[in-house]
Amino acid sequence: MVGLGILALALTASCSTNRGDTTGSIPNSHKPVDQMSAAEIAGATRSIGAAYAKNPKDRNTGLQYASLLRMSGKNDQALAVMRQVAILFPKDREVLAAYGKALASAGDLEQALGTISRAQTPDRPDWKLKSAEGAILDQLGRSDAARQAYRDALDIKPNEPSVLSNLGMSYLLTRDLKTAETYLRSAISQPGADSRVRQNLALVVGLQGRFQEAENIARQELTAEQADANMTYLKAMLAQENSWKKLAANEDGNTN
Repeated sequence: MVGLGILALALTASCSTNRGDTTGSIPNSHKPVDQMSAAEIAGATRSIGAAYAKNPKDRNTGLQYASLLRMSGKNDQALAVMRQVAILFPKDREVLAAYGKALASAGDLEQALGTISRAQTPDRPDWKLKSAEGAILDQLGRSDAARQAYRDALDIKPNEPSVLSNLGMSYLLTRDLKTAETYLRSAISQPGADSRVRQNLALVVGLQGRFQEAENIARQELTAEQADANMTYLKAMLAQENSWKKLAANEDGNTN
C-alpha cells in the first residue's frame, strides 16, 4: 500500500507524537501533555515560550519548550532552542537525546544519529537513548538495525511500553501489520502505557480493516473531540489511497 509509512507517522503525530517526548503535565496545567488538544498545546507553548524568553539558560524550560514546539510542527524553531540548550549542557544525556530528536524532526537524520550515539555510554547504556536511536534508524529505512536497538533497550528495561510501541510501529512501517499489532497489544498491557500507545494500536487495527474496533480503542482514553479528529484523519487518508475497501476485504489475509 503506497504511503503507509507516511500515513503512520502523520497520524501518530496527530495523536500526540508517538515517538514523542514530553511527559507529565505542563506547569499550571493538570492535564498530561499527551491528552491535550491542539489548542491546549498551543497555549502551553506560548506559556513555556514566555518562561524560556525570560530565562533561556533554564535546562528544563528549554527541554519542555523544544518538545512543545516539535509537537506543534515548528521543527526548525525547536532545533534552534535545543542547540542552545546543548551548548549549555554538552554532557547531559537527556539534553543530547532531545537534541538528537530535534535534529531528526528537522530532517537531519544522520547528524541526529551521531548525536544520540555520542550521548550513549557503553558502560552505562541508557534505554531511552537506545529507543531514540531505533526511531531514527527506522526513519532512515534501516529497520533491522532499528529493531535491534529497540531490543537492546528492552534488555535494559524489560517490557517498557514506549519501546514495545516503537518496535510495533517499526513493523507497521514495513507493512507487517500482524506483528505490529502483537507488539502494540503487549505494550498496552504494561503498567505505565499512555494514550499514545493506545492510539498506535488503534492505527494498526484500523489499517487492517477492523475500523469499528480501531474506533473503540481510540475512544477509550481521548476526549470525544480528539478521538473524532483522529478517526476523521484516518478515514480521509484511507479514502485518499483508495485502500479502505481493500483492507476490509483482506482483513483475514496477509497485509504485507
